[in-house]
Amino acid sequence: MRIVYGAVAQPPLHRNYVPVELNERTMETHYQKVMAAIQKSGLDALLIYADREHGANFAYLTGYEPRFEESLLVLHKNGDRYVLLGNENLKMARHSFLEARVIHVPHFSLPYQPMLPDHTMEELMHAAGITDNMKIGCAGWKLFTSRNEKNEELIDLPAFILDAVRACNPNGRVVNACSIFIDPQNGVRITVNANELAHYEFGSGMASGLVLDALNSVEPGKTEMEIAEKMNVKGQPITVTTICASGDRFANAVVFPRNREILAGDPFSITLGLRGGLTSRAAYVAAGQEDLHVSETEYMKELVIPYFKTVVSWYEMVGLGVSCAEVYEMVREMLPPERYLWTLNPGHLTGQEEWMASPFFKDSCVTVKSGMMLQMDITPHLSGYTGISAEDGVAIADENLREELRNTYPETWKRIQNRKNYMKKILGINLKEETLPLSDICGYVRPMLLKKGQALQVLAEK
Repeated sequence: MRIVYGAVAQPPLHRNYVPVELNERTMETHYQKVMAAIQKSGLDALLIYADREHGANFAYLTGYEPRFEESLLVLHKNGDRYVLLGNENLKMARHSFLEARVIHVPHFSLPYQPMLPDHTMEELMHAAGITDNMKIGCAGWKLFTSRNEKNEELIDLPAFILDAVRACNPNGRVVNACSIFIDPQNGVRITVNANELAHYEFGSGMASGLVLDALNSVEPGKTEMEIAEKMNVKGQPITVTTICASGDRFANAVVFPRNREILAGDPFSITLGLRGGLTSRAAYVAAGQEDLHVSETEYMKELVIPYFKTVVSWYEMVGLGVSCAEVYEMVREMLPPERYLWTLNPGHLTGQEEWMASPFFKDSCVTVKSGMMLQMDITPHLSGYTGISAEDGVAIADENLREELRNTYPETWKRIQNRKNYMKKILGINLKEETLPLSDICGYVRPMLLKKGQALQVLAEK
């Protein structure tokens, strides 16, 4: 693979994105998939927890995530359904896709708000059908994979909820059931249909364009806040902390954009995540090697080019039926972690939250399936240099899913095809037919930010 750094046209950005809402057919399918999983797992009831940070499993069934408070959805194997809501989310019950009996739980409300009706948590759980001798599954947001723990017994619900459940069910079992949703092999949320794909492409595409706008505004003398101002998300919910940082990124423990003036030669990091995908870049505020410290002049050779080769290989390798273990081993071979110091998975599932779970790990049994949304997330580090990062997402779609997307959401399809054409014709990255880029800047790596017309590309073999 021959990599060159030189004149490269920037990716064409798409503007005026219009949200695509999830429809009733999609939401009914969600419910049926979850109920089938409850029956298969032998549960008597499934408790689905949510709060402002961890609401994706709950929203998968209701369509919304709670604001301010905790919430709980209780599904029984016989079809009984209860939704437990605090003071300020009671109104949402009538807007939920999933009809359920509403139980008011003031314990979920903000401190010192009214606590009426005055029932105990145990009484409220009894009202939701939790009784003794049941096998109860709890789905918070985390699927544990420790080699030293009984993972089924690790439950990520607040103690005041879990204690009440166990008090109602002293002779039964309470287990972690988050695998129903996010297990990378069989979870109900790991694949999406055409409606969901279009829904999430809105956020992923929008985030990517805003990041490139911000990168193009980087100049010495501007502040981080001035650059971050370019990332106006129009009120859409973010999935991770927004990053726009130069120089010493975490000085004084500040993780948000600061009023710090950007300097030539600074390392620079930027990240924006919306529902459906995240775009992240790390590079230097430089026009060329002359702006770098003398100890950093081998940055391109030692870090950037090996990284870009790996990124290209990742994009070109993922596809239907591909072994996720083989993707992992490819990254290990091309960027040995002993030298490049990466420790996290080289990619993961994405969607409602930025990191759902990852199928990319040593000895993984998972193969890539149609409907998966995958984040290319390889984060190498090399002593003496700032990092390099070009993180974006793709979807995998078989012929049927591509046809439905093309016919039902033609604007989404057109954007995806524009991105594929750019990656192939300009960057030299040849995606498989089933691999659909969800970001406008997939594969676009610009290590010297001040050289706006230069980037890395693959030269075709003669």
